[in-house]
Amino acid sequence: MNADQVKRVDAWLLENAAMPDKEACLRAAFPDLHFTFCDDADVLSDDAFLASAGFNLYLVDGSSHCLQLTVDLAVASGLVVATLEEG
Repeated sequence: MNADQVKRVDAWLLENAAMPDKEACLRAAFPDLHFTFCDDADVLSDDAFLASAGFNLYLVDGSSHCLQLTVDLAVASGLVVATLEEG
């Protein structure tokens, strides 16, 4: 994964914020990336790789037996799209 891919995902999410079935459409737009979707409150980390309007993006490292969050693009294999609560 590289920084340009993360920026393109961020731009896509911002442009398509109101899109129904956003998760499936995002996966179709970026078939080479793995995505996980959740609420930001469910993420046990303060290390978002990118904070954006309405969501944070976290990097996922799948190089070992268990998935874990990382801030290292060199080992990242996917993204967590964590929605921020409005309020």
